[in-house]
Amino acid sequence: MTTIAEFSDQPRYTIKNVSAMTGIQPVTLRAWERRYEALSPSRSGNRYRLYSDRDVAVLRWLNSRLLSGISISAAVKELREMTGQGRWPEAVAGGPQLSGGRAAASPAQISRQLYQALLRYDEVEAANLVRQSLASFELIAFMQDVLTPALVQIGEAWYRGEIGITAEHYASAFVRGKLLALLQAYPLRKGAPYIMLGGAPNEAHEIGALMMSVLLRSRGYQAEFLGPDLPLDDLADHARYEKPHMIILTATTRDSALNLERMQDKLSRLRPAPLFGYGGFAFVYDPALRTRVPGIFLGETLAAAVEKTTSLLPPPAGKPARAAKLVRQAG
Repeated sequence: MTTIAEFSDQPRYTIKNVSAMTGIQPVTLRAWERRYEALSPSRSGNRYRLYSDRDVAVLRWLNSRLLSGISISAAVKELREMTGQGRWPEAVAGGPQLSGGRAAASPAQISRQLYQALLRYDEVEAANLVRQSLASFELIAFMQDVLTPALVQIGEAWYRGEIGITAEHYASAFVRGKLLALLQAYPLRKGAPYIMLGGAPNEAHEIGALMMSVLLRSRGYQAEFLGPDLPLDDLADHARYEKPHMIILTATTRDSALNLERMQDKLSRLRPAPLFGYGGFAFVYDPALRTRVPGIFLGETLAAAVEKTTSLLPPPAGKPARAAKLVRQAG
């Protein structure tokens, strides 16, 4: 059997070519390179990545290990241990299809599969899909393109009367559990800019604030998730003693959004006064609410909110924890 070492290491393929040859999306290839240092492709004169036949063979082998049930970080570690001992694994049969005839799934495809698994109450399959997503996609893509569409589909199915409230609650509880595990996997950096996050008064939904908490903590911020339905007076008292740099609250309904009208005034009385940011579906559906609520509207998407928040605060000192070592605990 041919080993991977027998393939040429001459750079020749663009990332688009490699994606077609392996069935792995370009975004996944970049994530594996950045997070796990799975490969170090050469760069052409215009700085485009160029991959060799050996790189393609490595990628096919890594995918075969992923589909056998281990994480991408474990597969990369296994490969390094083998090559460090002067051994190379046997090459996996080529082609754009992955082993077992399965093509590399896009975030949209995994989201649909997750939706179906949650409706079946299939916790094992749902957990496998989460693990696969965390290994393959950027954290923001996992949240925006996998989790969010699945939850929206479930909410719409419940609204149309196609599923019961039990299924909707089960799905929300599953996602909440995975996000909390991921949040707790990241270290809480005590010296980093401190951000409190949660839901507005009478706001029952917490997934948006929880996702943002995970993303900010993954970037090295001291992000503290406080849950939904936070009383403003209690939150202001808490802030008086804890002195956060910023407080972020989310709202999905008009009533909960309007409950935030007094928050900026309460926080302005503190010394030092923290920044106040807000977001959520209510402010996207009804932009006029942004003129009613003093403070900083953070944007219409999760990615925009994170970027806006980080632009308002000093960067955390030191290097954020590598997601490669953390996502396995949450998957």
